[in-house]
Amino acid sequence: MAFDVRPLTAILGADVSGVDMADVDGLTLEALHRAWLDYKVLVLRDQHITIEEHIAFGRLFGDLEVHPFAVRRRARTDHPEVVTIRSDAETTYSASLWHSDVTWREAPSMGSVLRAVEIPPVGGDTCFADATAAYDRLPDTWKFRVDDLVAVHDFTRAFGGRLDTDELAEKQATYPAVEHPVVRTHPETGARGIYTNRSFTSHVVGVDADESAEILRRLERAIMDPSVQCRIRWEVDTFVMWDNRAVQHFGTNDFYPETRHMERVTIIGDRPV
Repeated sequence: MAFDVRPLTAILGADVSGVDMADVDGLTLEALHRAWLDYKVLVLRDQHITIEEHIAFGRLFGDLEVHPFAVRRRARTDHPEVVTIRSDAETTYSASLWHSDVTWREAPSMGSVLRAVEIPPVGGDTCFADATAAYDRLPDTWKFRVDDLVAVHDFTRAFGGRLDTDELAEKQATYPAVEHPVVRTHPETGARGIYTNRSFTSHVVGVDADESAEILRRLERAIMDPSVQCRIRWEVDTFVMWDNRAVQHFGTNDFYPETRHMERVTIIGDRPV
């Protein structure tokens, strides 16, 4: 099946038309995968598909994870692979920091496919930043400084306060803090990109606390540069798939007290190198 790809910016993201997510043949899948690697963020609009078809589409790219924390409150009991992300006047929004998903896992996710179920009249956009472009724009002195560093990623920074003492201890035993490269090499493209984030990265290994904080702040500022970003405005039944190995994202919280309801499936990845 032929489809059209329209870049969102010269750096990152593309609108894709001419694809039916419920009916993807082998040639279309190959071309979508190539476009995903090239553009890192793909937007597919007006996809009126079932939740089962959403799950099946995600599985075309790999096995799907069941999020060990979202399953407590936000996963659908009938489809545990689907995480519900709902924000309204009574529910706080949890994605308003630049981050890559589940970097506290030994093998963080490859990517996600997110669907808009209910959107507010205004606001609620999702912004993406190209971690490779952010790294490429660092001064050479900073690249030299961070190229061989590793950092610790720990789920308790984001989720620890939601668990009681016994459950926290159980989860820490199952998901201990892990070390990942500060600059990750993409396993398919070979591109290098920043792989630290405020949500889950606790500190850089081998330097003192002040230097660690300085490094993490500098890398976060590089991700926050608008020139390496794209911004997605949602409509109902818009889907966005992003390469979690190559981008970070940020959900705007500018729509309260209106409701924003999304559903996500996440593809299992591999250990960063």
